[in-house]
Amino acid sequence: MFTVSIDPVLIHLGPFAISWYGLAVAAGILVGGWLTTREAQRRGLSADSAWDAMTWIIVGGLIGARLLFVLDRWPFFAANPEQLLAVQKGGISIMGAILGGGLAGGLFLWRRGLPIRRFFDAAAPGVILGMAIGRFGCLVTGDTVGRPTDGSWGIAYTNPGAHAPQLGVAFQPSFLYEQVWDVLIFLLLWSLRGRIKTDGYLFALFLGLYAAGKFVITFTRIDPVWLWGLQQSHFVALGLGLVALVWAWASAQQLRGRMPQLRRA
Repeated sequence: MFTVSIDPVLIHLGPFAISWYGLAVAAGILVGGWLTTREAQRRGLSADSAWDAMTWIIVGGLIGARLLFVLDRWPFFAANPEQLLAVQKGGISIMGAILGGGLAGGLFLWRRGLPIRRFFDAAAPGVILGMAIGRFGCLVTGDTVGRPTDGSWGIAYTNPGAHAPQLGVAFQPSFLYEQVWDVLIFLLLWSLRGRIKTDGYLFALFLGLYAAGKFVITFTRIDPVWLWGLQQSHFVALGLGLVALVWAWASAQQLRGRMPQLRRA
């Protein structure tokens, strides 16, 4: 059993505080944004357009991440409305970030007339790496642990500021399982980014693999059950998996539509 006693708050500045969680999320955003811009330029997009799109993705992602988390725990937030914006205490949904960021980024790219599929392919490695880095914040806060264990394996928290369900009890490190899965996806995407030529396929692969891993890992969690013994994350993961299939199909259809033109050329 691994024990964490670190205070989730790194620095207190009067009424404000800088948390390890916020620091990890910020680091993930910066690294993900830098890598996305680099990949976008390699694919023929300008750095300015890439950073503008990333701004929309980041803002939309943060809004979506908090919104999905709040909806999953609505009875608590309805009774404690002052906690709705208390993001510094943890409590964001990664899948909400994907949904919100994807919608915001897609809208920006569409309005600017920029290639959506090509940019999303460029963003896929950076996004999944940023997600993996952000999970380090969960290690300190303890807000995404899973079910209790017998103590032979797991992670326990002793600091009163931790968000674990109970102090001193070993829980499944669900965040660690997801972090490892994210890193494996990143390594695969990074190795394939120059080999997959069809726009849209790399992003579909990222989305499908992440959704599959998230669906399985969620069984170690103890979040509120929605239906058929499944949690909110199960249904969102199924939705993301469906989006990945549709995205890959639409990309294939677009490629087929271009084939006659390529042959004539």
